[in-house]
Amino acid sequence: MEVNGKDDIKVPLLQASNDLEAQDPEPRQNVSKGIQEFTFKIKGIECASCATSIESVLGELDGIETAVISPLEGHAVVRHNPAIVTVNTIRETIENAGFEIDGLQEQNVVVCRLRIKGMACTSCSDSLERALASAHGVKRAVVGLALEEAKIHFDSHETNVNQIIEGVEDAGFGAVLINSAIDANIVHLKVEGMNSTEDVSIAKAALEAALGVNHVEIDVENNTVKISYEPDVTGPRDLIRCIEEAAPTPAAYHAILYVPPKQRETDQQNEIRMYRDQFLGSSLFTVPIFFFSMVLPMLPPIGNWLDYKIHNMFTIGMLLRWILCTPVQFIIGRRFYLGSYHALRRKSANMDVLVALGTNAAYFYSVYILMKSITTEKFEGQDFFETSAMLISFILLGKYLEVVAKGKTSDALAKLTDLAPDTATLVELDKDGNIISEREISSQLIQRNDTIKIVPGAKVPVDGIVINGQSHVNESMITGEAKPVTKRPGDKVIGGTVNENGCVLVKATHVGSETALSQIVQLVEAAQLARAPVQALADKISRFFVPMVVSVAFITWLSWFIAGEAGLFPKYWIPKAMDKFELALQFGISVLVVACPCALGLATPTAVMVATGKGATQGVLIKGGSALEKAHKVNTAVFDKTGTLTMGNPTVVSAVLFSGLSMEEFCDLTVAAEANSEHPIAKAVTEHAKRLRFKYGSVLKHVEETTDFEVHPGAGVSAKVGDRLVLVGNRRLMRAYNVPVNHEVETHISETEKLARTGVLVAVDGKIAGAFAVTDPVKKEAERVISFLHSMNISSIMVTGDNWSTAMAIAKEVGIEKVFAETDPMGKADKIKELQMKGSTVAMVGDGINDSPALAAADVGMAIGAGTDVAIEAADIVLMKSNLEDVITAIDLSRKTMSRIRLNYVWALGYNILGMPIAAGILFPFTGIRLPPWLAGACMAASSLSVVCSSLLLQSYKKPLQVEDVRCAV
Repeated sequence: MEVNGKDDIKVPLLQASNDLEAQDPEPRQNVSKGIQEFTFKIKGIECASCATSIESVLGELDGIETAVISPLEGHAVVRHNPAIVTVNTIRETIENAGFEIDGLQEQNVVVCRLRIKGMACTSCSDSLERALASAHGVKRAVVGLALEEAKIHFDSHETNVNQIIEGVEDAGFGAVLINSAIDANIVHLKVEGMNSTEDVSIAKAALEAALGVNHVEIDVENNTVKISYEPDVTGPRDLIRCIEEAAPTPAAYHAILYVPPKQRETDQQNEIRMYRDQFLGSSLFTVPIFFFSMVLPMLPPIGNWLDYKIHNMFTIGMLLRWILCTPVQFIIGRRFYLGSYHALRRKSANMDVLVALGTNAAYFYSVYILMKSITTEKFEGQDFFETSAMLISFILLGKYLEVVAKGKTSDALAKLTDLAPDTATLVELDKDGNIISEREISSQLIQRNDTIKIVPGAKVPVDGIVINGQSHVNESMITGEAKPVTKRPGDKVIGGTVNENGCVLVKATHVGSETALSQIVQLVEAAQLARAPVQALADKISRFFVPMVVSVAFITWLSWFIAGEAGLFPKYWIPKAMDKFELALQFGISVLVVACPCALGLATPTAVMVATGKGATQGVLIKGGSALEKAHKVNTAVFDKTGTLTMGNPTVVSAVLFSGLSMEEFCDLTVAAEANSEHPIAKAVTEHAKRLRFKYGSVLKHVEETTDFEVHPGAGVSAKVGDRLVLVGNRRLMRAYNVPVNHEVETHISETEKLARTGVLVAVDGKIAGAFAVTDPVKKEAERVISFLHSMNISSIMVTGDNWSTAMAIAKEVGIEKVFAETDPMGKADKIKELQMKGSTVAMVGDGINDSPALAAADVGMAIGAGTDVAIEAADIVLMKSNLEDVITAIDLSRKTMSRIRLNYVWALGYNILGMPIAAGILFPFTGIRLPPWLAGACMAASSLSVVCSSLLLQSYKKPLQVEDVRCAV
């Protein structure tokens, strides 16, 4: 990965998504206290007493800091805390006072993420998503079943996180806040000596008054403080100092870093433990039932005592089965009743409804048999208590194994989060750069601009820039690039990477959520929550799946019952100790419990979770299921030239004069004109001109001021240097300014371009003054990547703003046959659209700002290398290192993932399509094979587990071997 350089050390590698920010410039926010200010107009104010009365009623509201009303024009300025009082409440209060409001319609859309508990299948996630989307103030909601999270976009003026959590709980699910928009950078501290309410008030007041503090929460019981802060303004050590200095007596408070348990891992372990305990508790009752109903009766005379009649036909065996089954049905199986209640209350149906119907049918029919046996002397019937208990036990066993397997789908992401070291060596330098002191601190206490010492073998704790020393850094864990990268003063380093052989001093530039590692984790988490289009099939099926299953089960029972009563099948088909009704009932129950909507719901999200996590460890960041799905359809790959197919480090190999200007003047004018350009070729020309100036004269001490500087995309730049118009660019720029290009210049440029070099012309006052020849070496892997893409039936095209001759020479070198040259940024996007109009699915691979329109226009945009923030924002897939082989990795991983998703669907759908007829007894007349309800329940549990395990096989994904083989052969 190209990380060297200082140009972008002030911005994170991956920009945070825009949806995390307020979308309206109004209202103004006081970030240090979370206070918002609104200006609006109130109609009907006739005098000062009206204004005073409005100020009075507003002042009575909790959360209003100030309210100022102008009696002359009716303007109002209100400062309030949106977490306490909403805009709607303010509006209603003023309207209740008899006045009308004009212009109070501002929106402040923010995002929060919640951990959702209690979702069983796609029907649950779908119904919760609909409930959230219809909630007041919620603009958009996405619920991920496999990730067990929800991402909610809401207007903070109309609702808040607590109200959203209440809505989730009203829908029958548990919810825990993961983070909200203000939680970008938080620190947890434990404060010793905070023993009274007064101490709590002192600490909170001191923190809230501190510059850069957004929000403060104090847990009085545990003496912990959660602080959200702005890393540009303050940091964890400053906050610790703030608390300790606020103490009424010296050293009364002692604050230390507190690391709360990781919520996701804790929740996963709690869920695993819950299902394990429920299964073991259920087994405690179910195993004896199994022996009393299926084993001992087959072993006379050992089991004869079970047939001892207590009263009429009521036996000891019946009593024992009833006593043992009841706790399983109503205590351990309570979760299915609650799940069914909440699902039906939401006017939907899920797996819990099927399980509850099946087990209740078996249990209450058995109770009916029990009652008849007590009240009738000659009644004979078979109870199904073992069916109910065994069904619940097997389902709980399946859920236990499923949650264990689902926990492994995020292993790759967990490994990323654990890359950062726990501690770091903080040093203080004197004015000469010598180390005065050094001490070991927690990595979470590092603040921006701290100087960190990194010894050989140590991990880099945060993103920063090397200020002293030299070393090689292994970045494979972040970028997938195995070769260590040389680091010198001025080069950037990434948190989580390993320093190999030298000692370096690093200045921290990005901390907390701004580090590349944090940004990668956030991007992958967002991708895992995003829903792939292929999942729409499961969503559609889930809406009618359970009602359909209930209908089929009822029809199955009715058909077998009517057939039995009508004598349509011989009596010997009916098992011993069972009648026609009971046989029909068993078939109906089997249909209810064998159908599994869970497997369908897990088919896509589990595969996407594993694939995006695995891609991140390979240096390929995929922004969601949609990008993953589109990438597998790609049949045309369009490459930018500079920085993509080439190294992106152009160098000038020659300079020629075509006028009477001296070389010194020629260089001075060129440097002045190109000084404001950020293009790689412009930088190369500028550096070469400075060196040339030194060779022919003296060092250029002052660059002449320019006016009317203008960038001409795909052509060059123009500027006024003094009173002279200077143009630096290609022939297209010269034609645009009607600068004549004579035969000598044309011949020189043509010869330059035939050598795969770019000719840069310099014109002064309408005449060609000279030219530079610029070369940019082709990446060594470019040719074999293009060849490999061809073997994957993907055609390659190059689109560049460079001239035709150079473009064709580069294309010939790497094996690309189709080229679009001399194309500006919008022209690149137009070429993409032309290819799409012809039916091609296009992937655009680029690295610069000028590629962003094409990246956005393509079906799949791939930003290669460190790139630019704009390119990364526009791309669907971010390739962390500047290696073209990752283009193949991204497409190949997408294809493997989609194949796995299809296989999951084939299994999930095939299981239901085959399982339901077998459970309904379609094979029984021919083979005598019948699927008992308890076995049907075991099959249902196994289906979900098999889908999750199928997705986990993606963990073994490796980059295409052919590419590695070719690399080794070179």
